[in-house]
Amino acid sequence: VQLQASGGGSVQAAGSLRLSCAASGRTLSRYSVGWFRQAPGKEREFVAAIALVGGTTHYADSVQGRFTISRDNAKNTAYLQMNSLKPEDTAVYYCATANTRLAVTTHQEYAYWGQGTLVTVSS
Repeated sequence: VQLQASGGGSVQAAGSLRLSCAASGRTLSRYSVGWFRQAPGKEREFVAAIALVGGTTHYADSVQGRFTISRDNAKNTAYLQMNSLKPEDTAVYYCATANTRLAVTTHQEYAYWGQGTLVTVSS
């Protein structure tokens, strides 16, 4: 499966962005989906994940209550709605898919990755 992340950009603190992750090659409905991010000079970190079925989600503590992950299997696309953005959310955001039914949080579980989209939040 090929993944294309989009929707990044520059926004002021407290603003919102919605990232999209469009899948091609195979249907997204076969995978659980996760979002990760990597800030300059830092390691890639887990942001959010959604299970294959049932809608189970997991979030990093740092984004809980501000970010929402969702999927539209009919459109072969997953989303990350980001509200109340903070400067520390600045990073390249990656979507990924895992060959599991569960909403997993470790990057080693994910086999396919998109190219990343840059989110910059200014204070």
